Amino acid sequence: MRGKNATERVPADADGIALAARILSEGGLVAVPTETVYGLAARADSADAVARIYAAKGRPSFNPLIVHVAGIDAAQRLATLDATALALAERYWPGPLTLVCPLRADARLAPAVSAGLPTVALRHPAHPAMAALLEAVEFPLAAPSANRSGYVSPTSADHVLATLDGRIDLVLDGGACVSGLESTIVAVRRDGRIETLRPGPIAIPGAEPAQAASGIEAPGQTLSHYAPGKPVRLDARARENDEYLIGFGDIVGDCSLSKSGDLAEAAARLYACLHRAAKAPQPRIAVAPVPDEGLGLAINDRLRRAATPA
Repeated sequence: MRGKNATERVPADADGIALAARILSEGGLVAVPTETVYGLAARADSADAVARIYAAKGRPSFNPLIVHVAGIDAAQRLATLDATALALAERYWPGPLTLVCPLRADARLAPAVSAGLPTVALRHPAHPAMAALLEAVEFPLAAPSANRSGYVSPTSADHVLATLDGRIDLVLDGGACVSGLESTIVAVRRDGRIETLRPGPIAIPGAEPAQAASGIEAPGQTLSHYAPGKPVRLDARARENDEYLIGFGDIVGDCSLSKSGDLAEAAARLYACLHRAAKAPQPRIAVAPVPDEGLGLAINDRLRRAATPA
C-alpha cells in the first residue's frame, strides 16, 4: 500500500486498470467508477484491506459492504443463490441490482465484509471500468460508495477526492456516472419472498418493502445517510432567504434535478446537486417536490435520509 498522502488520479484506461489491479493486490484502496456511483474497492478476502475501507470512510462496523463479482459463477463461490436469486441475477446482471443471499461457509471473505451477518450482498456491475478491473484480479472486490461515511455519494472523481483525498491510494477517473443512484438491494427470503432493502434504479416485480428489523442488513439502511452537512428541507416550492434551492420541473432553483421533470435525469443529477448545495454559502438546503413513484421512490428515499439529522 502506498503512502497516506499519495492519492493518484488516472484515467480508467488499460494502464489505469493495470495500476489499480496492482494496488488492490497489495491491499490498497482504489476508487472505481460504476454505472451507479463511484465505489471504494479493496480485496474482499483480506481483513486488513477491508479494515482500510472502514478507516478511510469512517464507516461504522455494523454496516455491511457490497461485494462486486465478475458474474454468477463468482457469486456462487461466495453465497448460496436459490432458484429465485438465480433468476434475478440472470435477468438483471450485469447491472444495478444487489442480491443479499446466505453466505457460504467456505467463502473466505473477510469477516467485516458481512458485519457478522449470515448473509452477503453481491453485485455484478455493468460499468466497463469495474468489469475490466474484476477481470484483472483473482479476488472479489468489496466496494461501498467512495465517500466519507454518511456524506453525499460520489458520481465523479472530483466528488471522491472531496472527502477521500489523501485517505486512499488511487482514483480511476471514468467521468460522470450514468445512473447516479446506488443499486437496488433486495433480499431473497427462505419462504420465497423478495424484500427491497434499498430502492434504486431497478424495481423488482412483486418485491415487498423490507419489514422492520433489529439490525442493518445492507448498506444505505441507516436512518441518517447521504448527508450534505447542512439542514435539508424537502417538498419546498420556494426558497427561504437562507436556503440553496434544488429545483425540479417547473420549480426553478439554484440548480435543477431536471427542468423537464424527467426522473432518470433527476436520479443522475441528485448527488451532483447535493454536492453543489453543500459547497454553497447558504447555510440551509431546500429541495423541490419529486413525485413519489417509479424512480422517484428511490430519489425520495435518499432525500429523506439526507434530511434526517445524524
